[in-house]
Amino acid sequence: MLCIDCRYIRERPSGIGPYVQSLVDHLPRLAPDLHFLFLKHPKAPARLSYASNVHEVVFPYDANGPATMWMMPKLVDLRGVKLFHATFNIQPAFLPMPVVTTVHDVMWLKHADWARNPGAWGHVETAFYRHGIRRALAESVRIAAISQATKDEIGSLDAAAKERTRVTYYGVGDDWRPATTEVERAEAVAAKAKWVPGAERYVLSVGQYAPYKNHAAVVRAFAAAFRDDSSIHLALVQRLGEGSRVLTALATQHGIEKRVHFLKDVPQTDLRALFWGAVVLCHPSLYEGFGNPPSEALGAGCPVITSNRSSMPEVSGGAGILVDPENDLEITEALRKVAGDPRLAAKMRADGLEKVKQFRWEKTAQSTLAMYREVL
Repeated sequence: MLCIDCRYIRERPSGIGPYVQSLVDHLPRLAPDLHFLFLKHPKAPARLSYASNVHEVVFPYDANGPATMWMMPKLVDLRGVKLFHATFNIQPAFLPMPVVTTVHDVMWLKHADWARNPGAWGHVETAFYRHGIRRALAESVRIAAISQATKDEIGSLDAAAKERTRVTYYGVGDDWRPATTEVERAEAVAAKAKWVPGAERYVLSVGQYAPYKNHAAVVRAFAAAFRDDSSIHLALVQRLGEGSRVLTALATQHGIEKRVHFLKDVPQTDLRALFWGAVVLCHPSLYEGFGNPPSEALGAGCPVITSNRSSMPEVSGGAGILVDPENDLEITEALRKVAGDPRLAAKMRADGLEKVKQFRWEKTAQSTLAMYREVL
């Protein structure tokens, strides 16, 4: 029996959630000879899978907490489990069976200041994640890295861990597709009116507010590119909080506050429609394990501007425009270029649809299964 920790499948969306969902959706069918135990969150759907080779158990503790890190074997019956898959960076302690850990990135080890919350709690969470990731690098029988960039980052910390690492790319779901019908094009118009009122056109940026997401550079570059064009707005899809206050002040400083929109709790169908209608996705992140917004934008037929570092050239190279994320002028020029050249934008859409064929969730599950069988 193989145990997969599926607690990132729950009521709220997350970057890791679709990855775990891909394992749930595909592995039981791909491996009918194996039996799976899925650990699920109390707020997950009643059933994750109806496959006959799946058994599900609720583990009533949050994924990233002390119960996961230090008490799991005492809190859930894992008898008969031959291989445990820890799916979200940290490896629980005291597991008696071999463990595979998915390491999405090693930012907590290399750039913790880009990810942690301010104040004392930020130092607590830094210590927590560093502890769990270091155990994964030291003890996991195999490590699943979601990009070659992540595997290389692991190697920069631990050469032996890199030897045990296999790349299992993220995928892009079938929902992320271009608008092809009049109904879908009308959905894009409706989404613009609902979420970006007053805009004729808009630039889109998607992702939680954190230093590594580099949203301040997006605001500065947008202001420089379109200061005198009141028809084009900026829409930032993110959890509201400190980010909206900081970025609103920055927008006010640059005189564009009336054209900057902060969008909270956008349903996936509306987000897809926003991708359909956007001039471009601007995602000059400093660091990504894979980068879901660029890949989803490519799948939806939206042009992409993203960074020339970390995993983003793997995901968007040959389709998007790659920029130095610490050079506002490069971002500004890329925005002007895409917004001012319809033929370039059309080519980027077509190239993106071709590029995204490399990243499918079934491939993720297939490469993960190959790693399981290698261990078993």
